[in-house]
Amino acid sequence: MELRLHRRARTTPAVRAEIAKSSEPVRALARRFGISEMTVRKWKSRDSVWDRSHTPHRLQTTLNPAQEAIAVELRKTLLLPLDDLLAVMREFVHAGLSRSALDRCLRRHGVGNLQDLKPTPAKVPQKAFKAYEPGFVHIDVKYLPQMADQSSRSYLFVAIDRATRWVFVAIKKDKTARSAAAFLKALQKACPIRIQKILTDNGKEFTDRLFTEEGRKPTGNHLFDQLCKALDIEHRLTRPRHPQTNGMVERFNGRIADVLTTHQFRDSEDLAGTLTRYVHLYNHQFPQSALGSKTPIQAMKDWYAKKPELFTKKPYDHPGLDK
Repeated sequence: MELRLHRRARTTPAVRAEIAKSSEPVRALARRFGISEMTVRKWKSRDSVWDRSHTPHRLQTTLNPAQEAIAVELRKTLLLPLDDLLAVMREFVHAGLSRSALDRCLRRHGVGNLQDLKPTPAKVPQKAFKAYEPGFVHIDVKYLPQMADQSSRSYLFVAIDRATRWVFVAIKKDKTARSAAAFLKALQKACPIRIQKILTDNGKEFTDRLFTEEGRKPTGNHLFDQLCKALDIEHRLTRPRHPQTNGMVERFNGRIADVLTTHQFRDSEDLAGTLTRYVHLYNHQFPQSALGSKTPIQAMKDWYAKKPELFTKKPYDHPGLDK
């Protein structure tokens, strides 16, 4: 059996039992066991040989029950921080109240954590993207950090197919219309899917819609629009100041942001190599919940088996075989 004794106890239960039974004088017992006469009298007067609890039976509090009820109600109703509540209590209830006493009071009544008292805002359910066949591609541009061997920062052009989540990226020195057009040409060549629609934001690398006067519509003279027309691709634009419309590629950009913050890069070549490897893993190794736990390449192959007419070439598990 485990003994529960006070850490400064000078006697054991066996000694205490012997003291209680002994008929020797108190002074003799104290001298015999090397303890005080008060300790001998204490164990002679008790029925048990075990230490009593040292927890106080009555807490020493600064506030009376009515004042504590006021503090608790103010906390719940006004959701005041501790220091603000302390100021109110000192002004109207108890001028000598200390911060620690108020904190103990709140904890004792279960209202010590202010965050637990605040209502949890209802989560707005995210709208699922409308189902599309492969060929509807979202495109966006992400800033990349400037490396030591660069005189200016570079830009990551990102494209993602809505149906298969297949991703294609390319790093450009700027985000001009010429760079956007070059990216689209590379995308059209690399993507096994026949691209039918493209969704971009209203950046000047993609459109001149925000710089026209007639109904704020694209003029059709923008280099990117001209290339889309030549490739028989419909170019759609997000509503101004509504980036959530292009949320699919924005989510992937969030993944890229995690890669950038968790890696240290020696130079721009190291950065480009890391991003290329990550995109390869994303397409070939990362199952997507939106795809039923399939990878983008697996989803692409399933679509090819059902509708090969949506593709310009057969998708393979290895990029080097996509010819």
